[in-house]
Amino acid sequence: MKKMQVWKGSRNMMPLEIKHRVIGRGEPLICVPVVEQDAQSVIREITYLSQSTADMIEWRVDAFRDFTDYNAIRSVFEAVAPLLGEKLFLYTFRTAHQGGMAQVKAEQLDDLHDLAAESGCVDLVDLEFFEEDRPLHKIKRLREMGVSVIASHHDFEQTPSPEVMKMLLEKMCAGGADIVKLAVMPQNYKDVLNLLDVTAQFREENPDTPVITMSMGSLGGISRIRGDVRLLRHIRRARKAECAGTVRHERTQTDAGYDSCQQPDTIELLKKDKHREIA
Repeated sequence: MKKMQVWKGSRNMMPLEIKHRVIGRGEPLICVPVVEQDAQSVIREITYLSQSTADMIEWRVDAFRDFTDYNAIRSVFEAVAPLLGEKLFLYTFRTAHQGGMAQVKAEQLDDLHDLAAESGCVDLVDLEFFEEDRPLHKIKRLREMGVSVIASHHDFEQTPSPEVMKMLLEKMCAGGADIVKLAVMPQNYKDVLNLLDVTAQFREENPDTPVITMSMGSLGGISRIRGDVRLLRHIRRARKAECAGTVRHERTQTDAGYDSCQQPDTIELLKKDKHREIA
């Protein structure tokens, strides 16, 4: 199977291109996670999504009950490889520390990442940057194996200060990741605005590093609705209104009990039920 184009060295040299798509430019991409527990269901879901309008399919391997059976994972790769075509394929093992469904030792996580990189069909691997002992080494090794890397960090307790959020994004970027991702939990509307502002600043300072950010829960819905640079103007208007005491927050419910995660820069992560078409 044809390998993706992987840019070596600094991510600031040129845009990231995978399967003829320039990531981080133009319209956000739609990525749908697959969280089925058994191989047959995983393959059936990916088959369905391969015929949808989704741009990217994410396999959440932490939801797969046989994730300790490496041959079972290889069998899924072999079954879905011919189906993917131009769909981007993202491989994620979200650990319990970062809000996932399972916890593994570092050595086993290395093996799981290697399986993805060696598969010939995985385009991107999600790497929990601050959970790794040697994240820079891990990113370099995975990229040399032929996959792009999303360096991610999730905070389910709070939204850190703008200075800390910017530092987290910059550290992941400096670590050589192809894409950086930050997800935080807002406590109030100001937290959401802070995340959006930090995202806009990071994007302006690092135009060739795609960035995914999201403010989780219903409170952070606005961060998952707009996906273009015009968002910055809305942020600044909102900040002026906030200073004037005119901002009123209205809580909204996400569809079907899950969040749709449209990013302010690159990738829109939409959770769906299997009977719903993707717009």
